[in-house]
Amino acid sequence: MSVKIDRPAEVGEYDEALQALLQLVWGDGFLSPGGPEEIARILEGTDLRGRRVLDVGCGLGAVDVVLVERHGAGHVTGIDLEPDLVAKARMRTVLAGLAERIDTVQVTPGPLPFAAESFDVVFSKDSIVQIPDKRAIFREMHRVLRPGGDLIVGDWLRGGDGPYSPEMIEYFRLEGITYNMASPSDSHAALVEAGFVDVRIDDRSDWYRDLARREFDALAGPWFPTMTETLGRERAEHFVANWRQLVLVLDRGELRPTHLKAKKPLA
Repeated sequence: MSVKIDRPAEVGEYDEALQALLQLVWGDGFLSPGGPEEIARILEGTDLRGRRVLDVGCGLGAVDVVLVERHGAGHVTGIDLEPDLVAKARMRTVLAGLAERIDTVQVTPGPLPFAAESFDVVFSKDSIVQIPDKRAIFREMHRVLRPGGDLIVGDWLRGGDGPYSPEMIEYFRLEGITYNMASPSDSHAALVEAGFVDVRIDDRSDWYRDLARREFDALAGPWFPTMTETLGRERAEHFVANWRQLVLVLDRGELRPTHLKAKKPLA
């Protein structure tokens, strides 16, 4: 498996086996950790009630359902590169009875396909890491936000700015999906350069470091028979090795789950 870093994400990276594994660990419809509780944590201090929300990297759509059902978003537009994920997210929306309040759109890399000042909130959870040009995507997020709008992002950041360690390179190899990682200082600078104000950065490493250890113990222990039955022994053993390396780079501080929040000025 090749190492995928510092390049555009590829369509098809989230195959059926990876989707099944991530949902086993993180819950039905979720491709990143924490579920509804972590979404609530990201949204602390932001009121979504009645507001139009853009979700960049909507995955299987469970996040968008949570944004509407639990947080009262007036309308959510979820976008993703992966046609399979988009189709499944649409089906989830229909089954939840929310087709009038959630749109799911397949997009291609590049400028966001929306007019300026179309949204009150731009949200993203653990997807910006796959976009190479952070400054470009933050400029686009700023463009589609209405004045006074909120940017709310959870993302995977890196601990420093130097070369990746061998341990991190091995994590990328095992993970098998594209990583384009920025540091907290780079992220802050890119947001300010894009025109955002009130930029806040909240490192969530302590929370996920503890959770990831419990996930690894479950994958290597009680969940392993289910993984083997569902994915085959070779893929199951691969995912256990993947999570062991995840715990290692979290412990080393090289991988840092982080919340980024900012506002578009009123004028």
